[in-house]
Amino acid sequence: MSSLGFGMTTPATVGGKIFLIFYGLIGCAGTILFFNLFLERLITVIAYVMKSCHERQLRRKGVLPHDGRRGSGTSEADSLAGWKPSVYYVMLILCVASLIISCCASAMYTPIEGWSYFDSLYFCFVAFSTIGFGDLVSSQNTHYESQGLYRFGNFVFILMGVCCIYSLFNVISIVIKQSINWILKKLDCRCCHRCQRKLFRSRRNVVMPGNVRGRRNISIETDIVNESDTDGRRLSGEMISMKDFLASNKVSLAIMQKQLSETANGYPRQMSSKQNGFSGGVGALAIMNNRLAETSVDR
Repeated sequence: MSSLGFGMTTPATVGGKIFLIFYGLIGCAGTILFFNLFLERLITVIAYVMKSCHERQLRRKGVLPHDGRRGSGTSEADSLAGWKPSVYYVMLILCVASLIISCCASAMYTPIEGWSYFDSLYFCFVAFSTIGFGDLVSSQNTHYESQGLYRFGNFVFILMGVCCIYSLFNVISIVIKQSINWILKKLDCRCCHRCQRKLFRSRRNVVMPGNVRGRRNISIETDIVNESDTDGRRLSGEMISMKDFLASNKVSLAIMQKQLSETANGYPRQMSSKQNGFSGGVGALAIMNNRLAETSVDR
């Protein structure tokens, strides 16, 4: 029922094999339930010990009364819900318990079975982990000194060893799951950072509408906002969409629309007495003449 399966004793008749199938379904399921309950009770005992030690320290400091009465028994302080030990703490306890049981069982197997101490430890691991190769099997000789006591001790060691190793495997599986989740989370974060960096690099040279702040300096050569007064824009010559171009140059378009409106309505911009031969006009030619005239006057 503990799923050892040494193979030295097997059913030979058809009725025995059929009985084993149905008996094994119930027996193995009940044994697994027993192992799980063993782990739960072990965690409960550890939590109770941790709580008792903490309360004893508080009593020594004078924080709690020596009678230990603190409110109702159903309060959160009296329960063990907040005293569950860490999974690493439980794993350490199970490792120590499994090692102690294996060493004690090996000390019994070595003189009685005639094995070496290393072979006895090997048998303990194979048996306690329910691998059950069957190359080494205890209690198979025809005669032992104190045979009844030895078989009882063998039963107790195998039962306690399987409980500890099975519980240890459950705890190790939890640790492996946490480690895998941590690794996947780190890989996911790194992938997200890399994707964000690639996205930022791809959008770094794109004109970002609405990011123009402060004073705009419009030059004659480009008629757009200077690079030092913009956020997230570089004049790298890359192709941009017309929508982004118009959105980023809405200040220049507004000035052009104003000048076109003034020129069409007959209210041209007043020029100084020196126009250096530049005459007025209508439309875009008039705007360019006025701009060139302004620069020439400033000079």
